[in-house]
Amino acid sequence: MFKKIYHIGLITGLSFFISTSFAQQAPSANPMDDIPDAMPFDIPYGMAISLEKADQMVNAVMAEAKKRNWKMNIAVVDPSGALISFKRMDGAQLASIAIAEHKARVAARFRRDTKLLENAVNVAKLNYVLTLDDVIASRGGIPLVEGGKLVGAIGCSGGTGSQDELVCKVGAAMVNK
Repeated sequence: MFKKIYHIGLITGLSFFISTSFAQQAPSANPMDDIPDAMPFDIPYGMAISLEKADQMVNAVMAEAKKRNWKMNIAVVDPSGALISFKRMDGAQLASIAIAEHKARVAARFRRDTKLLENAVNVAKLNYVLTLDDVIASRGGIPLVEGGKLVGAIGCSGGTGSQDELVCKVGAAMVNK
């Protein structure tokens, strides 16, 4: 009998301890619960940028990179992320070949600068972003918008993220010229 009472008391005590120790606290405010009125990054798709225009962008990036003595890999893709034009400058980091293409592809498919994904992870601590398919949270990928429509994206890699972004912006600025 003593054992039975002891066990019941022990179980009751443990149950009380567990329930009070692990009681759910009110969830903190989650900005992801906010529902925007408009769809963010809702840029309509347009016709893919031409090879001629893509090559002009790549050449503009190369000229800027050469002025600064930076060795870059530069990729331009269509709205689906398929490669249109690519150049690797002499001596550019080999690992950055795939990274430049990845940045361009992500900027096109997600219709936003890859810097926004970088900020989401590093500044806002929205680590769920890393679980999204094909994400790269590193600046240097910029969507190309012409006439209000997405016509492709450009991605640069080989330097620091800020170097990649700077030269990439030079190429992106060519879209409406």
